[in-house]
Amino acid sequence: MSTESSSTATPESPVSESTNQQVLTSTEPKPSYVKLAMRNMVRKRGTSIYHFFLTTVGLLAVLIGLAYLTR
Repeated sequence: MSTESSSTATPESPVSESTNQQVLTSTEPKPSYVKLAMRNMVRKRGTSIYHFFLTTVGLLAVLIGLAYLTR
């Protein structure tokens, strides 16, 4: 019995290991939205900074405009 299992386990072990890795990767939880957003911000550093400053300037313009109109 042990010779059969060892002879069949040797050729199948690379196949079973690759299928085990596929199963492990598919059962891992998906990264959260926050984690994905942080990863994208690190990858696209310049774009994120540009959008941050653009949003800040736009928000300040709206607030100053409302303050001027409602004085």
